Amino acid sequence: MNKDAQMRAAINQKLIETGERECLKELLRAKLIECGWKDQLKSHCKEFEVSLDFGINGTLLIIHQIC
Repeated sequence: MNKDAQMRAAINQKLIETGERECLKELLRAKLIECGWKDQLKSHCKEFEVSLDFGINGTLLIIHQIC
């Protein structure tokens, strides 16, 4: 493992230990929802699904995998 990867692993471990990683994930999730990104992505997935004719189950599967 190179030095860069070691540093990332150490930072990630510290974030997990302190609980800050979950806080950052929640903050990011909230900001993405606030700016409408999640809704835009869902809409895009539905349009994509229609173009491929997956049906509603396919749409839900795609959305679930992304979110």
